[in-house]
Parts: sequence; structure tokens; C-alpha cells
Amino acid sequence: MLKDRLCYIDEYCQTFISRVVREEKDANGEWYVILENTAFYPTGGGQPHDTGTLNGIPVLNVEDVDGEIRHTVAEKLDSTIAEGVLDWGRRFDHMQQHAGQHILTAAFVELYDFQTVSFHLGNELCSIDLDVEKVTEEQLASVEKRANEIILKNIPIEKKWVTEAELEQYSLRKELKFTDEIRLVMIPDFDYNGCGGTHPSSTGQVISIKILATEKQKKKTRVHFACGGRVLQQLHRKNAILGKASQQLSAAEEGINDAITKLLGTNRSLEKSLEEAHETLLSYEVKDLLITKERNIVKALFKGRTIQQLQKLARLLVAGDEEVIALLVAENGDQLQFVAARGARSEVSMKQITKSVLPAINGKGGGNEGFVQGGGERTIPGEELLIIMEESSLNS
Repeated sequence: MLKDRLCYIDEYCQTFISRVVREEKDANGEWYVILENTAFYPTGGGQPHDTGTLNGIPVLNVEDVDGEIRHTVAEKLDSTIAEGVLDWGRRFDHMQQHAGQHILTAAFVELYDFQTVSFHLGNELCSIDLDVEKVTEEQLASVEKRANEIILKNIPIEKKWVTEAELEQYSLRKELKFTDEIRLVMIPDFDYNGCGGTHPSSTGQVISIKILATEKQKKKTRVHFACGGRVLQQLHRKNAILGKASQQLSAAEEGINDAITKLLGTNRSLEKSLEEAHETLLSYEVKDLLITKERNIVKALFKGRTIQQLQKLARLLVAGDEEVIALLVAENGDQLQFVAARGARSEVSMKQITKSVLPAINGKGGGNEGFVQGGGERTIPGEELLIIMEESSLNS
């Protein structure tokens, strides 16, 4: 029975000895061990499995398969007795996060009747999904304050196995989906809930709860948070980032926002100046290319230019000379891209150029009679592609 498992009898059990029932390989060829009893918690209820060792051999995974707890191990134990040692840091962290989730969820219900529909305990952060589309900053602050008040009161967290008939004695936060082996986790006068996870013996051991961010999930709101030791981890990490930013900006921490605002303003000014300089260079490039035209055709091969840059250059060329046809090709790694455009006084069909070019490069493209673009594989040199484009324009 569930309640006979060591992880439920004593959630603070860190070491134990048990008889090995059997040891086998799973479908993936990994060894797993079934013990007579175990303090290892298997993945379930939003809480990840415990890790640790059995006879010094690392336990990689713990899962409940058809009522049996499988301990996946790094290698065969080859023993009839197993000494289990839990990674206590991981287990207690999970206990803090899971109890913190109960407290946070209950606070959302108590203050605003926001129901939690799912819970995820990640490696760095935890999250709950609330069955509401929007939560305000004021509501988040109120809930966080209430949750930490419950922690500060250091209320005993009670766990109790009950029957279905006994459930009527308790005001549960949500209806249970199961009726066999019911385990209640209760914070008296605050939260009553069915749960099979591990939790500390009092709310004070959660230490603290910090809501870190929210995001929309369809018609729900995901709330990211951290509890206990993870709050300090987040504080250390953010403090390190803030300190580095302060150094790089040569500004005191309290002046970082002003420094960033100033830096962004400078960057926008530089970007504008760079764009103006680029436009100037482009205008000179257009003039130089127009000088090279033969039979009203300007052609050019580039390396590393984007299709957008080719398009802009082609438009400037045909705007500068209404009789010209612009044929531009760019080699980008193992790809070829092209643009063909005609001036307002030209009647040459650019679509005909596309029909000639695309089969040669296994490409795709499109456009209209006056302007086309496309790209494909570099099956031929760029110079050869330009020749095909030129011959097509002359034969149109």
C-alpha cells in the first residue's frame, strides 16, 4: 500500500536498508531494481523523482510502474540487500517547492478565487497555471504577501490517510479525481488538499516564496515562482548580473536604468547615422553601376548580400534609369539568390527570366512582369547565372 512506503512514513528519511525483490533490464536495456520498501519518491503529481545511490551505485530514475517502484540504476547491484542514500538536497528542495505551491495556490483561492489547474516543478523555477486570463501586479503582490505570512506563522503541515467516507469532514480546495488510498496534506485553517507529494513538517521550512514572472498560456495565466533555497539562488544570480551590468556601464547599481536609457539613445542616433551613410554609399554604387550598362542592361555579382539588399539596389537602379534592366545575383554559401527588374520604359518580361533561371538552380521564385526575385542551390557559378539571365532578357 502507498502509505506503507518509507517516503510517506517518514519524509525526512535519508538512508535506509531494504531487501532486493528483483533486478532486471527494461526495454532500453537499463538495469532497474525493485525493493521491498523504499524512501525514494517516484515521479508523480508534478514532482520529479528522487536521486541518490543504492549500494553506492547512482539511482538515475524512479518511477511507479503498475504499483511497483522501479529504481533505474547506473549498473547492476548484484546483491540481495540494498542500502539506499537519498540526495537530500534535491529531496528537501522538492519538499519546499511542493509545499510552497500549496501555499501559493491556496492564497490565490483565498484572496481572489483564482483556481490552479496545473503545477510544474522545474530544475530552477516552478510554475502554476491559473484559470484566469489576467492577473494584475497588485493581485500578485497581495498573494505573495499572504503566502509569506503563512510561512512566517510556521504552521504545522499535517498529512493524513483517509477513506472516501471521511472526506466529508474536510473542506477540500478541489475535488479529488481518485478515491483509493487518499492522502490529505493540510495546513489547518488555510488549505486542505489531496496530494501524494512530499512536504516539510511546517510552513516555516519553506522559508519564503517569490513570484518572479507571469505569462499568458491561451486563456490561462502561468505564474513562475521560487521557494526556499531557490529564492537565494535567484537573488545571487540577479545580483551577479546587476553587478556585471554596473561594471560594463560604469554606473552605480541605482543608476543602471538611466545609463541604459542613455545608451539606447546613443545607439539609435548611431543607427540613424549609419543608415544615412549606407544610403549615401548606395547612391554612389547605383551611379557606378549605371555607368557599366551595356544594351540597357546592368548586371552585377555580389557575395554575402541578402535578397532584401538586392531588391533595394534593383529598385534604385531602375528608378535612376527608366530604360535599364537590372540583373543582380548574390552568392551566399551554397545558395544563389537573384533579382531582376526593369525600368518604366522597358517592355522586357522579367517573368521570362525567372522561367529560365529557376531550373538551373533547382530554385523557387516569383514576382510580376516588372520585378522578380528568387533563389536556389549553387549548382552553377554566379557568373553563369548572370549569363543565363542576360540571354533571357535579350531574347524576350
